[in-house]
Amino acid sequence: MTDTAVPLPPASGAWREGDPPGRRRWHARERPLPLESGGELPGVRVAYETWGRLAPDGSNAVLVLHALTGDSHAAGPAEPGHPTPGWWDGLIGPGAALDTGRWFVVAPNVVGGCQGSTGPSSLRPDGRRWGGAFPYLTQRDQIAAEADLADALGIGRWALVVGGSMGGMRALEWAVSYPERTRSLLLLACPPAASAEQIAWANVQLHAIRDDPHWRGGDYHDAAPGQGPHAGLGLARRLAHVTYRSERELTVRFGRSPQEAEDPSRGGRYQVESYLDHHAAKLVQRFDAASYVVLTQAMNSHDVGRGRGGIASALRRVTADTLVAGVSSDRLYPLPQQHALASGIPAADRLRVIDSPHGHDGFLIATDQVAALVRELLG
Repeated sequence: MTDTAVPLPPASGAWREGDPPGRRRWHARERPLPLESGGELPGVRVAYETWGRLAPDGSNAVLVLHALTGDSHAAGPAEPGHPTPGWWDGLIGPGAALDTGRWFVVAPNVVGGCQGSTGPSSLRPDGRRWGGAFPYLTQRDQIAAEADLADALGIGRWALVVGGSMGGMRALEWAVSYPERTRSLLLLACPPAASAEQIAWANVQLHAIRDDPHWRGGDYHDAAPGQGPHAGLGLARRLAHVTYRSERELTVRFGRSPQEAEDPSRGGRYQVESYLDHHAAKLVQRFDAASYVVLTQAMNSHDVGRGRGGIASALRRVTADTLVAGVSSDRLYPLPQQHALASGIPAADRLRVIDSPHGHDGFLIATDQVAALVRELLG
C-alpha cells in the first residue's frame, strides 16, 4: 500500500437516513479515548459501513467485527479504497443470513487499523503522523471506541455481535464488558486468552517488521514511496498465512509441484512458495506495517480474565444467548480453546464445529456453515 492512511473527510460522516449501503462513513469521538494501559488517545475516528435500515427502537442492529487484516468492507463489490469484494460477502445482503431487509448491519474498522480509523498512519493533533509513538492498545480500548459509535448511531443494544479470530476476541470483550448491550453472541475461531504459542508466532512476525531497515522505529509514513518496511510486512504475512491454512490443504493444493516453468534447483519456486509470495504482495499493497504491529500486540494482550478474577469468572458475566464455533482443521486457534469458551459461558451450549479443510481461515470460507449458526441465533 502507499505509506499513508486512507484520507479522512473533514466531517465525522455519521450515518444519515437515506445514505446508500456499503459506503464508508466516519464517526469522530468528541473526547479522548482513555486507554487500559494508561494515558489516552485523542482525536479518535472510527470508519464504518452499514447495510439495511435501523429500526425506530434500534432493536435490529448487528455488529460484525473483522479479523487482523480485515476492515469495514464486510460486504459489497470492490470499490475505491477496497480493492476486493467484502470479506463476508455471502453472509450479508438481501435474503442472506444477515438479511439486510430485516437487520441493520454495522461493520467498523478497528482503532489502530489503516482503513480509515485512527491508527499509526493518522495525524496527531499537532499535525505529525503518530508512527512509532502510537499508544499500546487492547481489545477493551477498541470496543470502547465501538461503544461510542453505537451511541452515536442510536443503538443501545446489539441484537447480535459476531466475529472471528481477532474479531471474535472483540466480540467476547463486548459480551463481558457490556453484557447489557449484547443480546446474542457468535464467537468463531477465537480463544479466551492468547496462548504462549500464539504469542510466539506473533513475536516472529513482529520481528520481521521491526528488523526491516525501513522500519525506522515506526516513523516511515512520510518517507519516499516504496521506502516503508514492505519486505518485513511481506515476510510477516507469509508466516501468518501458513498458520491460517492447514497442512492437508497445502499438500492437496500444491504438494511438491514447481511453479509453472520454474525449476527450484535453478533458483525457481515451488507452487506453495509462489502462493505465499502472492499473499504477501497483496497485503503490502493494502495494509500498513505499523497497524499490523499495533493490532498484533493487541491480540497478544487478549485475556478476557485480566483484572476480572480469571477467565472462568469473566465468562460468567456473559448473559447473551451464545454460540461458539471452531474450525475442525484450525492449528492456530485449535478447538480446545473454543471448548473452553463454550463450557465457561453460562448461556452457551455445546461447541459447534465448522467442518473445513482450510484451517483457521475456514470461518471466512465456509460461509454456509457460519450462516446456519447466524440463523440459529437470530431465528
